[in-house]
Amino acid sequence: MAGIAKALRLSLEAISLLLLTALLLIVVVAVGARYTGHMFLWYDEVASILLAWLTYFGAALAALKRGHLGFDNAMRALPPAARRAAFVLAEAVTIGFFIALGWGGWALLDVLAGETLVSLPSVPSSVVQAAIPIGATLFVLAELLSMQEAWRRYGQDAALEEGHL
Repeated sequence: MAGIAKALRLSLEAISLLLLTALLLIVVVAVGARYTGHMFLWYDEVASILLAWLTYFGAALAALKRGHLGFDNAMRALPPAARRAAFVLAEAVTIGFFIALGWGGWALLDVLAGETLVSLPSVPSSVVQAAIPIGATLFVLAELLSMQEAWRRYGQDAALEEGHL
């Protein structure tokens, strides 16, 4: 599991860096072009798409590192048994949400079949909207791969408090 998690982390970091670099270059070039009186018709649409893809991949990376928003202080304030139950509930709700999001994103691909971007008619909308099911799948995978370590952290804290360690 650790090897898979490391490979996923490195992949997500590389893809996120690539997306961020592409977004930076497009924005800088577009600003320079506007300054000189020229304009790219596709800039706004492509920059928004890159930001969406970066958001999904970055969220999966944060989930893998357990760096997303959480309630660690509130969790640690709970009694040990309640802490473990809250952990299981939080994981179930989070994973359930992203499974539903991925399913909805997949269904959206069928709805948008044949559609293209407004400013780049050669690019299908499905390429853009694929960020939803791909990002949701990566988020679920990241949660599952990091869950054992997170459980160990909460379980060990609870066991220490109960005097088992």
